[in-house]
This record gives sequence, structure tokens and C-alpha cells, in this order.
Amino acid sequence: MFKVIDKIEKPYDENLTLVFQGKVEICPWLSEDNRKLIEKVMEKEEFNGEKNKKVKISFMEHGNLVTLTYVGCGKKEEFSKDDLREVLFKSLNGLKGTVLISSNEKELRDKEIYGEIVYNVNYSFDRYMESKSNKIDVDLFIENLENKDESLEKSLGEMVNFARNLVDEPANVINPETLALRAENLGKECGFEVEIFDEYRVAELGMEAFLAVARASKIRPRMIVMRYMGDKENKNIVGLVGKGLTYDTGGLCLKTADGMLEMKTDMGGAATVIGTMGALAKNKVKKNVVAVVAACENAIGSNAYRPGDIIKTMNGKTIEIINTDAEGRVTLADALTYIIREEKVTEVIDIATLTGGVMVALGTLNTGLFSNNDEMADKFLQASKNVGEKYWRLPLNKEYGELIKSNVADIKNSAGRWASSITASKFLEEFVEGKPWIHLDIAGTAYLNSDGKWLKKGATGVGVRTIFNYVINK
Repeated sequence: MFKVIDKIEKPYDENLTLVFQGKVEICPWLSEDNRKLIEKVMEKEEFNGEKNKKVKISFMEHGNLVTLTYVGCGKKEEFSKDDLREVLFKSLNGLKGTVLISSNEKELRDKEIYGEIVYNVNYSFDRYMESKSNKIDVDLFIENLENKDESLEKSLGEMVNFARNLVDEPANVINPETLALRAENLGKECGFEVEIFDEYRVAELGMEAFLAVARASKIRPRMIVMRYMGDKENKNIVGLVGKGLTYDTGGLCLKTADGMLEMKTDMGGAATVIGTMGALAKNKVKKNVVAVVAACENAIGSNAYRPGDIIKTMNGKTIEIINTDAEGRVTLADALTYIIREEKVTEVIDIATLTGGVMVALGTLNTGLFSNNDEMADKFLQASKNVGEKYWRLPLNKEYGELIKSNVADIKNSAGRWASSITASKFLEEFVEGKPWIHLDIAGTAYLNSDGKWLKKGATGVGVRTIFNYVINK
């Protein structure tokens, strides 16, 4: 799918050369006649390397038909890594067969970005379609390259796409039981431990909040615990918690039909932490990480939990249920308590498709980030810049905590529309017991309804690359 080479040893279906504006150079290994042909075509098309402008030329060279496309990347001094992502995605999307890419400019040969975009372009959820999408094999030519190893780029691409596939699968395929099985199989493949708790084990732990959300579904809940100990002499353990609602009807506070259509994606946080564990283990990262997913369905039925119910959590706090469609935070409450008390993590990141409010605030471009620790948040935001994912930190002023106080219980699970993503985060903060903590609300970024600048429509696998980068740089 993606490879870095320093010798060209075969013909390709497509050949792309990336150039900056005003710095167009023609391949020196071509015959003089073909070099003149390219010059004439460029002159006719007025091509000078302007961003996203292309000129495509076909000619015979040494008995082979060569199709060569020059891709303009704009002015070098204005160019960014995001521009490279955009240019590559637009250039590669829709191609088929084998593709060779080259450039004389170092800034246009970032193999990490090439790996990311090639896996983006090749991802498609077409398992249930008769017609399959085209796939491409891309070789990036870098002459005299010291490090050709692209194993990191491949493993990250594979695990991001693994997470995307989990999210894109329908809820009749991915449910708490099958999600646990997929995690278990990935653990065996990549080298991390997986332990699955059934509802009886969960009940023994006192996770009444998690079980309340799960109880109306015919498909029983599972708690998925994944452990990767890459540095057993180190006592520091990063905890990851992913929201695992494999389908969300809204419960008795029923969603509309349109509102339910994409609720197979409500386990996007779970998919991210499972994919991240695979990436860490595949690369034998020397860090300790434990991930937990409280997987269930929020269904309707005669035994469904109700607005007005008061439910006890694993840490002893009680929750007044205001809205059964604010269920994710209720399951996360017990998952956070478990990972802190039982797995002894030293810090924790939770990731969840939690609120529509974060979409109102940030749309589908930025993930909302909340934290009780400035140093941890700053390191995470730097990790996101390293890999090109976008996050925006939102406030957690203590005054917002007043909005989730209940008159009949310790806290309530919904404070209404105002500052809903913040009050949901304040709810979660009640269960982190003072540990350094980050909450990521991916409701707007886990799934796209149309193509982005360098992501296809559908699941995005958001968070895998950033969390991986954060962990390895701790």
C-alpha cells in the first residue's frame, strides 16, 4: 500500500512530481525530446507550480508509456504540513493501480504524512457493496534516503483504519459482545492483554450506573479491559477510557428517527482506544497503558432506566437521571472509577462522542478538549500538532459544577442545553479522583457526512494518532 524507495525499478500506472511555485524542475533522466515536450506543455498550460494546479503529460520513454503529472504546491514560504495533506489527498483520491511520487523539495517528502494520506485514500467501507472502491499502491521515491523504514507509518495507518472500520460497521454487526471479540483478537495479533468482564463481574464491582444504562438491551454488556505494559519497571501507567455505546436509541427519552440513524457511531471513543492499543503494541512502545471500554446498548424496554431514577455509582456518588439520552457519561463514570482504583493508572484520558453541544461550538473541525491539568493538556495539544489533528481546549470553571448539582442526589446527569459540553465534562470530573485527566469530546469529529480536506466521508479514527504521539513522547 505504501513504501519508501531509493531506486526506481519498475514502470508505474501514475507518476506524480510535486513542485513549489516558481521552482519547477523537469526530471533529468528523461530524453531530451521528452524534456522539450514537457516544457512546451507547461508553457501552453501556463503551469508554474501554483497550489493544486496540475499538468498531465503522457509520452514514450525507453519503450514504456509514461503518464507524468506535475502537481503544484504553491509558494514554499507559505506552505504547511496541512497543505501537503490537502494536496496529496486531492492528487491521489480517485487514482488506481501503482503510483510513484517524487519531489526535489524536502518539505514535500514527509513520509509520515504520505503514510497517513495513502491510508486515508485507500480506506473505504464497502464490505456490503457489490462494487468495491479502487485501491492504490504508492511508492515514495527519496534518493539517498538513510531511513527507508515505513513500519511506523504502516502500523498507524492500519490501526486508524481499524478504528474507522469499527465505527462504520452497523450495530447489528458491532455490539458489546462482538466489540469485545474484536478487541480480543486484535490483542492476540498485536501483543496486548485483553480481559472481558461479563455483567455479573461488573455487578460485583458495584458498577450500577453502567448496568442501569445497559439493562434494557437484549444484548448484554461487556467491560473490555486492555493492558499493555511496555516498561514494567516504570510505575507510571497511562489510562485510556473510551465510550462504548454500540447503539444509542436515547432510551426512554427517545431520539428521532434521523437522530438515531448514525448512532452506530456512538462507540467512536471505544474504537479509538482499541486502535491506539494496537498501534502501541505493534510498535513495542516502552510505556505502560491500560484501556477500558464499558460497552453496552442504550435500548428501550419495560426495564429501561428512567428520568427521575437515582442510581449509585462505583465510587459511591449518586446520580439523578434527568435525561436517559445523556447516557454516555453515566457509563464513563464507572469506567473512570474502575481504571483509577483497580488498574492504578497515574493519569487518564477519556474519549467520547459525548455531546451535540460541542458540535455547536466547534463544528466538525476541532475536537473539544477539557482538562484539570495544564501541563498534561499542553503536552497533548503539542502531540496533536505533531500529527495534524485539531483540538481546542474549553474551560472547566468551578462555577459550571453548580449546574449539575441535584436536589435529591449528589449530581444529575444533565444540566440542559447551556454549556452542555462543559457541564458534561464537569460531571466526568467528579469521577477522576484528582488524577491528571483529559476529556476529549469527539461528537463532531468522529464521523463526517461529506469528504473533508484530506479525510473521506464516514468514520475518521480521530484520536488514534494524537494519543499514540502523546504516549510515546511522555
